[in-house]
Amino acid sequence: MVTAFIHIKAQRNKIATAAQDILNIDGVAEVYSVAGDYDLIAVARVLQNEQLAKLVTEDMIAVDGITDTNTMIAFRQYSEHDLERMFGLGMEQG
Repeated sequence: MVTAFIHIKAQRNKIATAAQDILNIDGVAEVYSVAGDYDLIAVARVLQNEQLAKLVTEDMIAVDGITDTNTMIAFRQYSEHDLERMFGLGMEQG
């Protein structure tokens, strides 16, 4: 499984419609509106890199209103349990 986080800049008057159009692309699991340098973040989950390449360079580029993207491929997923163990994020039991 290939997971990617796609940071998306969009025309302000098309953010909501672009988000819905992105969500309809096969392989896109979630779309979030965010604050900061980007307007939306899409989470893509596909079986192969070739599917991700098609998603970003063919399917997503066809969405009206997108002006820029930045794709980050995830290497490893950590569960909440793993993160607590690695970084000591758990609450102290008392």
